[in-house]
Amino acid sequence: MSSSSFSSNPADGAEAAAPETRVLRQFRIVFNSVKTHFRQVEREAGVGGAQLWALSVIERRPGIGVTELSRELDIHQSTASNLIKSLSERGLVTAAREGMDRRSVSLRISAEGETVLKSAPMPFAGVLPDALSSLDPATLERMEHDLGQLIALLEADEASAKVPLGQSL
Repeated sequence: MSSSSFSSNPADGAEAAAPETRVLRQFRIVFNSVKTHFRQVEREAGVGGAQLWALSVIERRPGIGVTELSRELDIHQSTASNLIKSLSERGLVTAAREGMDRRSVSLRISAEGETVLKSAPMPFAGVLPDALSSLDPATLERMEHDLGQLIALLEADEASAKVPLGQSL
């Protein structure tokens, strides 16, 4: 549903609602769309949304390390390590110490992990990152500015920016 059709639909009272109510409804639409996609991923692939995204990155970049994976997913390294631990325990990825520096771990997707990816709904990164990547730079700049104001009013913990939506804090 486009934002213009949302805000001008008198059947649901959106036009008569106060601006803050209309925006709250838009946030609900966004969050519920994300939650619906996460539920679909869990149902069809048997993994969480962040796990699916990590699997897709490991498949695309065989041998990637945990630090690079955390950068690619824009999450804390400890969060990436926890994702890898759960994926490894399920046999979806392998972690091996390779090269001269035996401290670094090289990640590869397993045959079971590839099967999970084949059964998973797209987009692997999630519907919100996918939609955001489709917006033009000017729109993204406006959204960043406006959401920054909202975050300041909420006095929100900005450390939560590195926690995937599908995971609790």
